[in-house]
Amino acid sequence: MIKQLDKKMLERLNQEAVSSPRRRTNLNLHESLDAPLQKLFIAMQTDSYVRPHRHPEKEKTELFIAVKGAFAALIFDDGGKVTERIEFSANGDVLGAEIKPDTWHTVLALEDGAVFFEVKQGPYIPLTDKDFASWAPEENTAEVKAYMNWLHEAKPGEQSCFN
Repeated sequence: MIKQLDKKMLERLNQEAVSSPRRRTNLNLHESLDAPLQKLFIAMQTDSYVRPHRHPEKEKTELFIAVKGAFAALIFDDGGKVTERIEFSANGDVLGAEIKPDTWHTVLALEDGAVFFEVKQGPYIPLTDKDFASWAPEENTAEVKAYMNWLHEAKPGEQSCFN
């Protein structure tokens, strides 16, 4: 069976992201969380907070390709200092980013309605999938809004006041 991926699907995904409490949503193309290859579209709003994290399993490389809009992937050292900022977009010179395993990172939408395609090795096991950074605020806490404002402007070499 061939899955058709079209602009209507992206619009539906974006509508779901707008109404989601986390301000993002995903559409899995893989059949199950046990699949050895995870393929998904993720629609995000600019206020969606992805807490910095890393994937400790050595085969868990993530690949992000912008399909609509623009994003930034931020890479951090163990103390929470930004070491790299990669901006990528569907219409730009940089289309995506590959994040190696055991790398502290986050991704944020630079435009509302942005969508990226992600590919990573499976299976997805929620309890062991990621380590969250202790130097970044937990989701749904009072510090998130200020931290998100900082992330949108953060440059390599800068350290957040939340560390």
